[in-house]
Amino acid sequence: MTDDHPARHLIGLRQAVDHALPDADRDTLSHLLRTGMGANSLRALRSDLGYLEAWSRATRGRALDWPPSRETVLTFIAHHLWDPDEKVRDPGHGMPRAVSEALREAGALKAPGPHAPATVSRRMASWRALCRWRGVEGPFPDPEVTATLRAAVKASARERGRHSKRVVDKDLAAALLDHLKIEAASNVAQDRETAGMRMRALRDRALIATMFASGGRRRSEVASLVRGQVLRLEDIDAGDGTTLTSVGLRLGRTKTTSAGDAARVFLSGRAAVALLAWIEAAGIEAGHVFRRIDRWGTMSEHGIAPAAVNAVLKARLAELGHDPRDFSAHGVRAGYITSALKAGIPAPEVMEQTLHRSMDTLLGYFKDEKQREGRAARLL
Repeated sequence: MTDDHPARHLIGLRQAVDHALPDADRDTLSHLLRTGMGANSLRALRSDLGYLEAWSRATRGRALDWPPSRETVLTFIAHHLWDPDEKVRDPGHGMPRAVSEALREAGALKAPGPHAPATVSRRMASWRALCRWRGVEGPFPDPEVTATLRAAVKASARERGRHSKRVVDKDLAAALLDHLKIEAASNVAQDRETAGMRMRALRDRALIATMFASGGRRRSEVASLVRGQVLRLEDIDAGDGTTLTSVGLRLGRTKTTSAGDAARVFLSGRAAVALLAWIEAAGIEAGHVFRRIDRWGTMSEHGIAPAAVNAVLKARLAELGHDPRDFSAHGVRAGYITSALKAGIPAPEVMEQTLHRSMDTLLGYFKDEKQREGRAARLL
């Protein structure tokens, strides 16, 4: 591994701790720092570092300097937050063609045009964090850098993108569960391929039910769910003389909670039944709850990848006649919040299930839908 390999900079956290420490102690601290960040944060940091390294090579023909110069950071801002209209008038505006072509050839740049301000701000924050881990500050607090970034973000004409064009609300989620219940029940033939279809239907019904009913859980949280996190609880009173099956999910670390928060959400009713039915059918006593299944019904011991959660959702929506390009796993979270608030559930109660800490963030999922359907939009 060369000295400028991204993994060495990212996981080379030995440089972030005292070199006088024994190797075993440095390894322990490095492990704690990695696990303390969480898988999603570490993945984003690795992605940002990979892009920064690719950009540095495309721009200057060499790896990143630690710390970078002020001019390098300002050039990064100029290359990524630029005005498309000005680019038409002045081809030299923004990212040079040679740089963009080199980044595309390296697979680091896919979409044309300037980057989203949030992406640039995140990469700048990652860059600064990586500098600090290496024991240097860099030019990031420099007034010229902060003022330039702030002005470039403000001037950006790029509208903040949506994770999902359409949301998966309560009705659509219920339609998916109905479809998968029928598929799971209808595949009664004994051939292996049909058995595989039935097992995948059971798994996907439990996956979608769990993802939606648990507050629109993020795909990484669904993919990483293990049997020990699923707790069978006493049935609850449905209020009409019947009872509802109830399950607790111990989530531990999420995007908004730490491992010490003992975060827990609950499934009661249809979602809990679907989850327990899958666990029983698959005979899962330990390990990942949602696992890979091949076409013959053979189940792996390994869990599905977070990207597979998105793929399952899109594939099942396509079976109902929807365009899968209009949806993503994030649309389940938005759909849960929209459905809950429309049903009159108080926002604090919704936050207990979504684990949001900010009311503004929660209501942001609901704002556009409420405005679109509101009287102000129908005045004329």
